[in-house]
Amino acid sequence: LAASVQPAPKTLRVDIQHSGDATKEAFALDRVIVEPMPWPGNPARPLDGTNRGANRFDVVDAASGKLLYSRGYSTIFEEWRSTDEAAKLVRSFQESLRFPMPAAPVEVRVYGRDPANNAFVQRWSVPIDPSALDIEREQGNAPAQPIRIHYSGDPATKVDLLILGDGYTKEELPKFEEKARRMAAHLFTVSPFKERANDFNVWALTVPVPASGVSRPSTGQHRASATGLRYDIFGSERYALSLDNRKWRDLAMWAPYEFVEIVFNG
Repeated sequence: LAASVQPAPKTLRVDIQHSGDATKEAFALDRVIVEPMPWPGNPARPLDGTNRGANRFDVVDAASGKLLYSRGYSTIFEEWRSTDEAAKLVRSFQESLRFPMPAAPVEVRVYGRDPANNAFVQRWSVPIDPSALDIEREQGNAPAQPIRIHYSGDPATKVDLLILGDGYTKEELPKFEEKARRMAAHLFTVSPFKERANDFNVWALTVPVPASGVSRPSTGQHRASATGLRYDIFGSERYALSLDNRKWRDLAMWAPYEFVEIVFNG
């Protein structure tokens, strides 16, 4: 008899606040939610051995101390710390830590780089009990269905790239799909992606906005947003980004993803 295939675990997302200034930082728990899509990652590769990123988080079994999952990452907070504003103001930024739903209580540990030797050192930890009453478990109905742009197989065995859209009205949704397909098609003409096209899935997802375009405060243009994206980030006129992590995560969770790009209607 063939071995039975275990279903993918659920996806647990820990939303945190990362605050501080140019010289100090602090973390705080915001919320924990169960996302509606199964975990899209490779179950055979739970640990990150690349030593990449400004930060790393570990998920450790609370009872045994066993390391269950780890990932390196970089943050908008770390980028902001290099601006002039960080020398005179304390700010807080939203971040999310996603990992497969554990079977028992865990401790999530966040690491940063030691300036002296660039090694990871622990900055913060938080206990997470998957049976806790305050975990948000019901997310309602999907606001939109993801479009399958490029499909190579089960998300658990592929890299899942999600293209989110912003600034498109209902009438402009076909334009978003065309742009997403164009972006994906071009991606797979460039090395190393063209040689590894069969290792990727690409999805596209957006919800319509009332008025075409995205906010550009420096020109007086303000628009409702699907992802929180706007121009003028950190005072740079041509820098477009979303600082509203919760908003775009709450849209992205309706598709399989490990990496996200936002294509916006400028």
